[in-house]
Amino acid sequence: MSTSTRWTVAVMVVVVALGAALWTQLRDDGSPTGSVGPGQARDRRDADTAEALAGPRARADLAPCPPAGTLPGPEQLSPDLRSWAHGITLECVGDGTRVDVAKAVAGRPTVLNLWAYWCAPCAEELPAMAEYQRRAGSDVTVLTVHQDENEQAALLRLAELGVRLPTLQDGRRLVAAALRVPNVMPATVVLRADGSVAEVLPRSFASADEIAAAVDPKIGVPG
Repeated sequence: MSTSTRWTVAVMVVVVALGAALWTQLRDDGSPTGSVGPGQARDRRDADTAEALAGPRARADLAPCPPAGTLPGPEQLSPDLRSWAHGITLECVGDGTRVDVAKAVAGRPTVLNLWAYWCAPCAEELPAMAEYQRRAGSDVTVLTVHQDENEQAALLRLAELGVRLPTLQDGRRLVAAALRVPNVMPATVVLRADGSVAEVLPRSFASADEIAAAVDPKIGVPG
């Protein structure tokens, strides 16, 4: 092997090592997962322990996640809901409890809003979702789904925005995969009271009025 060849190989080894070190640092810092698939991510970081999240949870003061709906048994859920939500149990960001997604959305029209803390359009849309929920009252449940491993960052973002909607932690993006939501954020999924999918809306909304116009006709809410 010539001297020039040995130098070329040595430089390539250094470049590969530096690249691996940079990737490890980015991963450990909780940087956005981007387009990482469900099988390559975790629901949350190891750093997001109950103790570490206690302060951010108190600051965010989120609404409780929905309890089991009015359809008590799995056999009474719609076939569509049993199909997409089967086996999906996620953490409620506000208090750390475990939520059976199928039972949480059963029995009430639900708007699932998929977002991540680093997504600028999501941050612009979340206050509109909160206003839509305020107007809709008990007729509709708005449930946000945070699609990044960094749960603490989600809490801090919600606290910053003053948005107190109930939120599920879904770093593996199980809900999006089950519902075949396009890989964009924000995205909204409209569910009928029986848990079946009325529409998937891979777009952002600028106001509560826009949300109502797109959502209400799909679930029979009077205009």
